[in-house]
Amino acid sequence: MRAVLHHGLRDVRVATVPDPVLIEPTDALVRVTLACICGSDLWPYRNPTSPDEPRRIGHEFVGVVEQVGPQVRTLAVGDLVIAPFMYSCGECEFCLAGLQTSCVRGGFYGAEDVGGGQGERVRVPLADGTLVSAPVGQDDPRLPALLTLSDVMATGHHAAVNAGVGPGAHVAVIGDGAVGLCGVLAARRLGAERILLLSSHEDRAAIGRAFGATDVVAERGDAAVQAVLALGDGRGVPHVMECVGMQGSWDTALGIVRAGGSIGYVGVPNGVHEGLDLSRIFRRNVTIAGGVAPARAYLPELLTDVLDGTIDPSPVFDLELPLEQAPQGYAAMDERRATKVLLRP
Repeated sequence: MRAVLHHGLRDVRVATVPDPVLIEPTDALVRVTLACICGSDLWPYRNPTSPDEPRRIGHEFVGVVEQVGPQVRTLAVGDLVIAPFMYSCGECEFCLAGLQTSCVRGGFYGAEDVGGGQGERVRVPLADGTLVSAPVGQDDPRLPALLTLSDVMATGHHAAVNAGVGPGAHVAVIGDGAVGLCGVLAARRLGAERILLLSSHEDRAAIGRAFGATDVVAERGDAAVQAVLALGDGRGVPHVMECVGMQGSWDTALGIVRAGGSIGYVGVPNGVHEGLDLSRIFRRNVTIAGGVAPARAYLPELLTDVLDGTIDPSPVFDLELPLEQAPQGYAAMDERRATKVLLRP
């Protein structure tokens, strides 16, 4: 079968790899119908350190179950399934608490004998606890929207939840990548009244407005802080969603959050060299919560809203390519010519 392999700095290639097979009785084999490139895939792509050997990559996919192990009980051959970006058992204390990303038996796609999601087929461990069936056909036009639930929509929702967003809330979203844009949609879904999107790219800002952003701030750094403060009473925003993970985005978040406010963070930490000013956080009673989004926990409720038309996150995909052109997709996202790339095996 064909799959995307990461070779080194800005070097991904599509190659023929062995077809996956069932290993554990709790496994399922999934034929991928849609996959995509995540912003977090760009971290290894941009890393000058090459892996010891080329390795599979990708962690967001939907597909059709082709085979199940003898202990799989909730899935059947032919089911259309959504795969959260981590696999999990669904039975340990963390899974039962809705924190599947800390599952004691879970892990990531692309590691060891588990293939990446950017390929024609994937062996999914712990299939009962991981995969979520969707009552749609494999040609349903809503599949791109369902694909976002594997990661970016769930992650944006996690930011909104941890920022304390609810009906009537005033929110600021830092980051206009796919996660930040989905964060705007999540804030609107939760009833936010005013949503400020920090975005300096008009094409992305347009998606943000369509998703519910009431204001767009194009400035960056200190200028962005002043612009956000000027849009209110000068005392900051009660709910801030940090969807980048860089030092500058954290500085902005702390600069615009209101005393007693909350920051929900989901940006993968990268380049936060100076750390956070804990004394400032302490003095102003700012709550900080977030981390890796437990997509599996959020999937059922978000799936319902996609299927009934309440939300449609699919506009975050602004470039669609066949799997064979995945290297061009990586380059487009790396050069910010695309927000999020959809891949069709």
